[in-house]
Amino acid sequence: MINAVSFRRKVHAHGDGGSNHTNDRNRWAFSFNVCDLRSITVKCEGWSYITFHLKDGTALPAIHFHQGGSTAFLDSLRKSVQINECPDDESVLIVSTYSKTFSQSFENLLDDTNYGFVQKFKKDPYTTTLGGFSKVTNYLFDAFRAPELECHQRPAEEVFVFQLDLGPRPEVQRRGPVTMEEWAKYQDSEGRITNVPHLKDLILKGGLCHALRREAWKFLLCYFPWNSTHEERKLLQKRKTDEYFRMKLQWKSVSEEQERRNSSDLLSPILFVMENEVDAFWCFVSFMDEVHENFEEQMQGMKTQLIQLSTLLRLLDLAFWNYLEAQDSGYLYFCFRWLLIRFKRELHFQDVLRLWEVMWTRLPCQNFHLLVCCAILDSEKQKIMDRKYGFNEILKHINELSMKLDIEEILSKSEAICMQIKNCKDLPHSVSEILGLNTVTEPSAALETSEYGILESPQTSPRSTHRQDHVVSNGHSHLKETTHNGCKVAFIS
Repeated sequence: MINAVSFRRKVHAHGDGGSNHTNDRNRWAFSFNVCDLRSITVKCEGWSYITFHLKDGTALPAIHFHQGGSTAFLDSLRKSVQINECPDDESVLIVSTYSKTFSQSFENLLDDTNYGFVQKFKKDPYTTTLGGFSKVTNYLFDAFRAPELECHQRPAEEVFVFQLDLGPRPEVQRRGPVTMEEWAKYQDSEGRITNVPHLKDLILKGGLCHALRREAWKFLLCYFPWNSTHEERKLLQKRKTDEYFRMKLQWKSVSEEQERRNSSDLLSPILFVMENEVDAFWCFVSFMDEVHENFEEQMQGMKTQLIQLSTLLRLLDLAFWNYLEAQDSGYLYFCFRWLLIRFKRELHFQDVLRLWEVMWTRLPCQNFHLLVCCAILDSEKQKIMDRKYGFNEILKHINELSMKLDIEEILSKSEAICMQIKNCKDLPHSVSEILGLNTVTEPSAALETSEYGILESPQTSPRSTHRQDHVVSNGHSHLKETTHNGCKVAFIS
């Protein structure tokens, strides 16, 4: 419940102002239940003010913050409701309360009375989540019907008056994997990797030959800095090995069975390539640093990605998005498994390795994995629409795509979609934000420009620059060893 007051103080004579002040206060008071809140408009004209809009269309009087505090107020409100920026208006925040379905415990969701889901989830997040996937699907369906997607629930003409002309989709040609000989050409005499942007472009276009993955993945996953020498990497590897076994001594309470169970879908490809538990661990830590929000109990990371995916699909193909919306599938929850473990269950093992190393280049844009989803859906849309698939048929059809996808075709189309979006002159701000296309980078003589217009240092990866705080905490920056954040190793332990 929100209670707000806005009133003017009056000067009362003869000591008779007490009751009048109370009446004046009550006259300007208003209250409402947060469950009735539809959106919040936030403006700043000299000082910040907030206007609440209820689901019945009522616009309540503005609350002014003459001395700041609007941010703190919204942060406090977020403890009770979920607030998302409306893609079409930055000043409007869409509000949704956690539905009863969404706020229920996973314990009830998966009917596991012998061993709590949350406990299992912490020990083996992927296996536990996917073990009850059919129930999770229904759970997501109910949860995503909450008002948080009100922008998506509105009629299409209210969201996009017309289909934005993206222009023709470019043709993209892929090349063969980067070979050991090519990789060697990008190293100086001391082992530093040179012209990193161009090398990443090559990896994007063709991936890596398998013999090279064990070395190259350590750079892509920020275990090794791109500008490190052979000797520096040996010293780093020795320190990280010592640190790993020191931490392992603290995990004596973890049984071998639990450790095996934690070799989940996300870890197994890395362990297969590294053939060494220490190297695999540190690479896995870096990977989980990127995707850990997928496994949080409130699943906010998954919800955000599905909202972003819906926004992209709506831009790319409004007719298909409208069709899915009409089939109660506009929330794209059938893509849940794709996003949760980065297509691990959809592709053959070697194709997973190819896809992941391409995504780890962070090219050609931010959140490239969402465009991979769009590419797959684009290939299947005609079949779905022509056969008039409904809710159940769509879910069944998407699930049956597993192990039937052509990774090279998907990557070509994904990159083509990215180029098509980038060539659009009137790109919506929300899409630019999702794909990181409006990031301003300070110019520098030491920077090089990749094929995709990304300015980056030839001796550092974009991830090291963009997420320097994380890299430092992992002990990668300047080869310094620091204490690790306990939550990162918790995914293993």
